[in-house]
Amino acid sequence: MLGYQIGITYDVTSNIGTRAVMTRYALNLPDALKRDAALLAKEQGISLNQFILWSVAEKVGAHLQAEGDDSNFPSVTYRRGASGVLSPVLRGMGIRVQTIVIASENMSPTEIAEDYDLTVAQVQEALNFYRAHQAEIDAFIQASRNGIGAEE
Repeated sequence: MLGYQIGITYDVTSNIGTRAVMTRYALNLPDALKRDAALLAKEQGISLNQFILWSVAEKVGAHLQAEGDDSNFPSVTYRRGASGVLSPVLRGMGIRVQTIVIASENMSPTEIAEDYDLTVAQVQEALNFYRAHQAEIDAFIQASRNGIGAEE
């Protein structure tokens, strides 16, 4: 098995004051897995490093936060961002629900789906999740507009 070694940065958020600490981790991947991951990252318009980071964060987050997910919205999960704050994202995409909500202020679900390479059903689920969790998402949006925890 030939492998690729990729230096990825994984969010191992350690609350030292208010600063998140990142660490580097060398990762060996089989050729086929690296090729598939690179293809998926390219389709999503992100780097392979970011794709791997999101994938690991989503998997670990799912394990640690499974009880936090709302079973009525299977396409939405929580991901811990660089600031250490959990925020709801579209599973497998890493697009925050608040991003979809903000986009819906000026765009139709079909336009959002086209712009973010999503299905209309994913956009609808994100908007329905927002309606069910409006206070939480509004707080994320307000914090983002105030420059607090505004990572994508």
